[in-house]
Amino acid sequence: LFLSSALRSLSLKMVTPQSLFTLFGVYGDVQRVKILYNKKDSALIQLSDGNQAQLAMSHLNGQKVFGKVMRVTLSKHQTVALPREGLDDQLLTKDFSGSPLHRFKKPGSKNFQNIFPPSATLHLSNIRDGVGEDDLRRLFSNNVFRNNQSCFKEMALIQMSSVEEAIQALIDLHNYDMGGNHHLKVSFSKSTI
Repeated sequence: LFLSSALRSLSLKMVTPQSLFTLFGVYGDVQRVKILYNKKDSALIQLSDGNQAQLAMSHLNGQKVFGKVMRVTLSKHQTVALPREGLDDQLLTKDFSGSPLHRFKKPGSKNFQNIFPPSATLHLSNIRDGVGEDDLRRLFSNNVFRNNQSCFKEMALIQMSSVEEAIQALIDLHNYDMGGNHHLKVSFSKSTI
């Protein structure tokens, strides 16, 4: 079973298939994203199964993203069709089915135990040796976010000013190349600092 989440009230300038893939990828393995050509403040997101679509809807509906309150509903469409070659909406639709960034492709993955609603506290992992608190502060301050953080070996918690800023930081910095074959993993945390 494939379900799509339908979005409304998106900010036209900031939303991309990649940013929606990153955000919805916190709650499920996103297969395809389509920003509607004639209604660019709306999108369809196809997740691997109905449970993932339901989880994304329950956690993301009503959240402020890109400066607007996002409305997430289940779509009547079961799949997101890819555009034909040469059509104007090719940049608005993307297939992510083969993405190595899927968090839930491995059965029994720890990611299944760490699914939380958006919060102002982010959990960072896959931090390479030698990256310290000051490096993380610079990385997050480059995105104009205030932060307090708690560091552990290869992991950290970072407190953002608001849930909206945490959502934006997750979109901007998940899979950020930290060098040394380490890509930063960002997720919402149930803990606070």
